Amino acid sequence: MVGSVDVLGDDLSINGAVEVLPDDFDVAAIIKDPLPPVVAENGTDKVEVQINAGKERREIVLGRNIHTTCLEVTEPEADDEITGDRDAHMASVLARYRRSLTERTKYHLGYPYNLDFDYGALSQLQHFSINNLGDPFIESNYGVHSRQFEVGVLDWFARLWELEKNEYWGYITNCGTEGNLHGILVGREVLPDGILYASRESHYSIFKAARMYRMECVKVETLWSGEIDCDDFKAKLLLHQDKPAIINVNIGTTVKGAVDDLDLVIKKLEEAGFSHDRFYIHVDGALFGLMMPFVKIAPKVTFKKPIGSVSVSGHKFVGCPMPCGVQITRLEHINALSRNVEYLASRDATIMGSRNGHAPIFLWYTLNRKGYRGFQKEVQRCLRNAHYFKDRLIESGIGAMLNELSSTVVFERPHDEEFIRKWQLACKGNIAHVVVMPNVTIEKLDDFLNELVQKRATWFKDEKCQPYCIASDVGENSCLCALHK
Repeated sequence: MVGSVDVLGDDLSINGAVEVLPDDFDVAAIIKDPLPPVVAENGTDKVEVQINAGKERREIVLGRNIHTTCLEVTEPEADDEITGDRDAHMASVLARYRRSLTERTKYHLGYPYNLDFDYGALSQLQHFSINNLGDPFIESNYGVHSRQFEVGVLDWFARLWELEKNEYWGYITNCGTEGNLHGILVGREVLPDGILYASRESHYSIFKAARMYRMECVKVETLWSGEIDCDDFKAKLLLHQDKPAIINVNIGTTVKGAVDDLDLVIKKLEEAGFSHDRFYIHVDGALFGLMMPFVKIAPKVTFKKPIGSVSVSGHKFVGCPMPCGVQITRLEHINALSRNVEYLASRDATIMGSRNGHAPIFLWYTLNRKGYRGFQKEVQRCLRNAHYFKDRLIESGIGAMLNELSSTVVFERPHDEEFIRKWQLACKGNIAHVVVMPNVTIEKLDDFLNELVQKRATWFKDEKCQPYCIASDVGENSCLCALHK
């Protein structure tokens, strides 16, 4: 069962086409203050991106302005309780919304969320306001909490990453970004004058952390795969030997699913003269951090190596229905952040104050149902399906790339924004990607590819329009444009 939503009858289906705004649509006519412009890396306004190695420019396509479709909140009429009109109206709105969710779930391919779950057994707990405010390991005066579930989940992840109970501290975050913000913050507190190093393909939350904490940040170049270029990393370390290093290591980059070589990163730090007390490594394992332990040939992420923290998302591979994540660090580091709060009768070492107490229960439920063997089977199926999809793309004449340890298939960006929105693809420049998750079946991949092939026949029939060249993104060997076939 996908998303714990029953399959609805044909009479309840809605059109999967995406509504396109007219060319003369004026945002200012709807709201006084239009959305702010896209901000580039250097802080200036940026409405275009370079493609085809800088020869051509394309505007960044933003999503539809929700002010055009928002659901208004209105005051109840005096006789609403008698007539029941308001309740009937709201029930109708929710029924339409459920049909929309069911339909959109069918066409979900570009974002790393596992929609294959059924948490019906936990519906009985939705009547309670469960809040895990404060430290997970110290009970607050607020008694409606789920700390016993939260600590059980944290223990499971600590075992996965080989850190003893009396040596770790962690908590369940509200999202993957919060885990990164916390990991980088711990690093900054341990090494206050440290410089943050992160590859250019790191998640945007890493650079957000640098801005929030006013940290000096050095961007490191990447290989074609998206993996950090360790030679460039060492060169930049040597330019700043006088300051400690705080490093973000990616276990699955956002766009290409590349895995940074943790062992090589540590080796380059040591070669550049950084002792273990002069660097702090945060491992961003948002998606693949929970997949790699179940891949035999994958490098090991473990606290037996000199790393400071690891974070993963709970709503991605695990399949929690609300955004959440897990952040684990060494207990010795957390004292730099920790403060006692009398109001809570607990300790404050988290980013957020109030924390969703339902998320730990959902995670606990899934970990108990699937266990290590269950996750291993799902990982193997995802990797197998990803290889199948990449091979079929290439057979169809579409340039594609798949990193060895990844289920993220990168390929030529489709030429139709409506098609992109229908399948909810994530795009950057000339490339798009599909993230093969447990809910993404061979049948769904075939349906997508068949439609893509049909669309391409239309886009390129008069040869005025050509497939994008993706050589500058993934290398010439993965590009099948006219120049690199």
